Amino acid sequence: MTRRQKKNLIRICLTLCAFIVLFTVDHIFHLDQVIPDEKLSWILPACLYLLVYLFIAYDVLWKAIRNIFHGQIFDENFLMCVATIGAFAISSFDEAVAVILFYQVGEFFQSYAVGKSRKSISSLMDIRPDFANVIRNDSIEMVDPDEVELEEIIEVKPGEKVPLDGIIVKGSSTLDTKALTGESLPKEVKTGDEIISGCVNLTQTLQIQVKKAFYDSTVSKILDLVENASSQKSKAENFITKFAKFYTPTVVILAILLAVIPGMITRDYLVWIYRALNFLVVSCPCALVISIPLSFFAGIGAASKYGILIKGSNYLEKLNQVNTFVFDKTGTLTKGNFAVTRVIPEERREEILKLAAIAEASSNHPIAKSILAVVGLQEEKGYTLTDIAGQGILAVSGDTTIYCGNEKLMASYGIEYQTFEPMGTTIYVAKNKEYIGAIFISDEIKEEAQEVIESLNQMGNETIMLTGDNETIAKAVATRLGVTSYKASLLPQNKVEEVEGLLARKKEKEYLSFVGDGINDAPVLMRSDIGISMGSVGSDAAIEASDIVLMQDDLRGLHIAKRIARKTMRIVFENIIFALGVKAVVLVLSALGYSNMWLGVFADVGVAILAILNAMRCSKIK
Repeated sequence: MTRRQKKNLIRICLTLCAFIVLFTVDHIFHLDQVIPDEKLSWILPACLYLLVYLFIAYDVLWKAIRNIFHGQIFDENFLMCVATIGAFAISSFDEAVAVILFYQVGEFFQSYAVGKSRKSISSLMDIRPDFANVIRNDSIEMVDPDEVELEEIIEVKPGEKVPLDGIIVKGSSTLDTKALTGESLPKEVKTGDEIISGCVNLTQTLQIQVKKAFYDSTVSKILDLVENASSQKSKAENFITKFAKFYTPTVVILAILLAVIPGMITRDYLVWIYRALNFLVVSCPCALVISIPLSFFAGIGAASKYGILIKGSNYLEKLNQVNTFVFDKTGTLTKGNFAVTRVIPEERREEILKLAAIAEASSNHPIAKSILAVVGLQEEKGYTLTDIAGQGILAVSGDTTIYCGNEKLMASYGIEYQTFEPMGTTIYVAKNKEYIGAIFISDEIKEEAQEVIESLNQMGNETIMLTGDNETIAKAVATRLGVTSYKASLLPQNKVEEVEGLLARKKEKEYLSFVGDGINDAPVLMRSDIGISMGSVGSDAAIEASDIVLMQDDLRGLHIAKRIARKTMRIVFENIIFALGVKAVVLVLSALGYSNMWLGVFADVGVAILAILNAMRCSKIK
């Protein structure tokens, strides 16, 4: 709670105590009877209630006056002032104070709720670096991050934020990446690793070679994204804004007509003025004007806790209506790296991998690294390794020869081998011209990919995979993941054409989302209704082109974002229906004389508080 909020809370509590005491004394001792003269009997209660009123309402009165001079006449401050001052004019002193007191309670709830929602987003603003320690002329200079040149070396001590993107050239440490990715576990880094700005260095001093200027760094782009998120308003927010502009002047005119016309007919002006004032209290659009933007704000804040950056409430609204998810394969559904996925025959797995590791021991090829990653470096002495271009490797030691390569290697040495449908890269292994088995190396599917696809399918969404890989590989991945359909052997421009076709076939109020990570995905990310990029591994172009960024390399953020969007929109519509429904009923009752200002207070402040509390549920996604 901020200092200002605490001050307002104290003022509300003091006013409430004073009002209860005054209200009790007034109804027991009848303050309007203290002065015997009937014409002056109102003065004492009016003065006492006015003191309490001014203590709690001075800021509302000032805002109303200031806004009138700025051309903003019909706002909630104006309505509250007219209604409460009017209540004083017809001697409804207690109701006037009660209305403004509970209005201030509603304003306090609004301020507190917005502040609480803003915390999760503003925590991202803490990633902004204050300085950079740059090494120049064998000394360290503390400068603004935007003054550091590319390729310069900066030093980051324990407890400091990493100010710029780069590569670690000296040191190893542990990083806190929670503010960026939502991941609570620390990340270990060492010399040669890439490092992004916004992380907090925890344990050891690091020296980093800068690879991106500050304006182009990760932290700068995230800050820009967060700061501009509120400018992208949803249809629901735009509707409420336009609605309030016409609604408020309309109810003021209706209140005036309600006070004048029936009063002229019945000659009972006080009764109809009271009803008109009550009408004004009820008509205040606080519940809608506050709770709808707050619902979206809370939803965006909830998403940021999980490292999901949503660039505006309009994208959150659209995401709720997305029923088609199109995925790029490499780097999105898969890890984008080589890994041993299968060994045939399985019963000779260890032997096959060991022989292959001996042959690949000195190679830096990604395929060799994927084999060595499984079995480790086999330091078998006495082997002479011969690289046969385009075929593979021979490893010879005495009367033992290991053959490790593709089908061309097997064929050139007359070795009979078993053929398989291509499931990635196939490495055949033989020993002394006897075929031993095969190793299949392909792009590794992400652990969470199948879970996410199943979840989206169960929610009634269509899931489509687009890839540049051949038909066999694409079919194997699609079958394993359970996507609705797939397209293989696509160039980047073909992906755009496929998405164009899907967009043309979709119905009105249906939306399509493309999920990708690479620079070649930027055109299709921009063309889709909602572009979602993988932030931690995604290219800058993909992040710039997308509407939602998953800062963790984890597809489960997609499912979380969809759930947050669904819950947010449900709460938005609940608040709209509830607020308009209650106000419509009480407005009719006020016009007919079946309502007083106490019920009006509930229809205004009570409904607003309930709507705000309901909106805060958007931040409670687990």
